[in-house]
Amino acid sequence: MVLGAKKVSGAAKLFRVLLAVAFAAGACLTARAGYLRAKAALAGVLIRDAWSESAGTGRPTPPWPWADTYPIARLRIPRIGYDEIVLEGATPRTLAFGPARLRSGVAPGEPGNLVLAGHRTSWFRPLQELRAGDAIEVQWFDVRTGKLRRRLYTVTSLRVTSPQEAELAAAEGADRLTLLTCYPFGRGPTSPLRLVVRAAPSPPVVQSAGVAQADEALPHQRRLHSGSE
Repeated sequence: MVLGAKKVSGAAKLFRVLLAVAFAAGACLTARAGYLRAKAALAGVLIRDAWSESAGTGRPTPPWPWADTYPIARLRIPRIGYDEIVLEGATPRTLAFGPARLRSGVAPGEPGNLVLAGHRTSWFRPLQELRAGDAIEVQWFDVRTGKLRRRLYTVTSLRVTSPQEAELAAAEGADRLTLLTCYPFGRGPTSPLRLVVRAAPSPPVVQSAGVAQADEALPHQRRLHSGSE
């Protein structure tokens, strides 16, 4: 009887130890998840502040002193409520903080193919709601004129393809905007394909006084505005 009681007592102690370890591990994971969310939120604020400063001064402004990237544009898709700041250089580190420009394409405002990439699980996940005919707006700071400019695009095609089609990210060809993300969407274990969104520049439209035309300078008072319009 005593031996049986000792075995039960030992098993109970082991269970309590395992339970404590599991609780501690869960607490650590929860704390880490909270830290990552807070870090991402802070990074988003700093990136928008850097974009506002760049738009006001005309100089590239890193979002934090040790950053190896900086905001170069603002990407808006009104129909789906999309509004994000685009970073320079689509490296794995940069893509963790936002959509970014592939250097194989042209820079905003230059003739050719402007290529932007984003993660399917975060920055470009809203693209699953996109459809042909949607309007896309790209804002950028023109260092030659010292003005914040914008260009309007219209989505012409959406297709799923293999990542081996290297010409998708080439700079040559007609003026256009290309958005790239892995496919399928969501947090599945694999994403062997790519969603390619093509958009062509919209023709300039004469609008009422005080409203900027497509591909024209934006009024100065709108430069530092970083929220939805």
